[in-house]
Amino acid sequence: MPDAEELVADALAAVRGTDVRQTERQLDRLMVGTGAADGATAVDAALARRLVRGLGRLWPRGWQPVDVHRIVRRRLDAGAARLVRDALAAQRREQAEPVPAWWDDQLRVLAAEGRDAAGQGSSASQGSKPARGRDLDAEVLAAWTAAEGLDRVDALRAAVDVLALVESLPPIAVLRPPPGSTGAALPRAAGTTRSGSPMLDRVRALLAKAESTTFPAEAEALTGKAQELIARHSIDEALLAAGTERGDVPSGVRLGVETPYAGAKALLVQEVAAANRCEAIWSDDLGFTTVLGWPADLVAVELLYTSLLVQATAAMLRGRAERRPGSGRRTKVWDESFLNAFALRIGERLRTATDAATEAAGQTEAGADRLLPVLAARGEAVRERLETLFPGVTRHRLSVRDAEGWSSGTSAADRASLDVGGGSTPRQVPGRP
Repeated sequence: MPDAEELVADALAAVRGTDVRQTERQLDRLMVGTGAADGATAVDAALARRLVRGLGRLWPRGWQPVDVHRIVRRRLDAGAARLVRDALAAQRREQAEPVPAWWDDQLRVLAAEGRDAAGQGSSASQGSKPARGRDLDAEVLAAWTAAEGLDRVDALRAAVDVLALVESLPPIAVLRPPPGSTGAALPRAAGTTRSGSPMLDRVRALLAKAESTTFPAEAEALTGKAQELIARHSIDEALLAAGTERGDVPSGVRLGVETPYAGAKALLVQEVAAANRCEAIWSDDLGFTTVLGWPADLVAVELLYTSLLVQATAAMLRGRAERRPGSGRRTKVWDESFLNAFALRIGERLRTATDAATEAAGQTEAGADRLLPVLAARGEAVRERLETLFPGVTRHRLSVRDAEGWSSGTSAADRASLDVGGGSTPRQVPGRP
């Protein structure tokens, strides 16, 4: 009888092929196992070990835990993503090399999402490193199977699908030094800051109130204050960095851009990014947009995009309900035109606000003679980073297919609160028509 590793390899090869009957035969063999008394445990352990190894090989290729979790959920399902989350925790327990703090932050976020969804702890969690052995490897798959309520046939099929996807992921841009890396030639001030800043805590509180209020005037006042705070913070960070020898370079963050209307959502990211002196590249087949910029500006983009997407979706649903029966084109075309118009109009408003904040800062203690060269140099550094990481970037134009949806989306953007201010070949998202 073949050993467990051979059975797993044969099942993977069959899943990657086009012969459905061969795939079923190999999955049946995986179900039978090695024929030994502990054959099922051996198969579970082999699957888990190969999945953990596969994850480990992704980190030098640019992938991060949240990226893998997102694409597995997008291409497979939420249950498959939960298996990846548990395998990530197992892989973390094995890591002997230095692990950056942001890495553990991502794992904690994923674990918290799992607890929130299930109302309890995940089947595998980050902790001290236990003794390694086949039983522990098998435990990852067994615990996940029980938590998902799957029978063994469905669990093995799903696990092989996850493994096939993980091993097929292409290299992407390395935005942050992975575990064990010295970080040479990579951003030292990498990524965005999610917590720990009193200013950001104030901004988040203002945005939460702005999104929940039913009074437009109150929302504008709240978000105007948030814009003022974040814009001033960005300028202060730029001036501080210019006066030190820190040697930082622009960093990056990936924002999920999901269907439906992924193109319109990617356009919203690009407009928000441009208003905050960042560059955005949409990788449509991978389901995310990469935003390159300086840390304080990346914070602004992430907060703005998240809040404005909520506002745009709510406004779209209201506008859809207000349409006259039988008017315009079908709903999908109207929705897409609405969201595209919303994104472009919001971008104009944000750029106006950013310009005003920059002009005001230049008239204070900073002085335009000092501030503008600093901002120009930082903008050039971001563009250089873009050219280094995405040398083959392409552009495509935006098409408008529903005038009514476009007009309604523009009006909705005018009414929206401004929350904050100032695989295949990746591409920058659509420009103006």
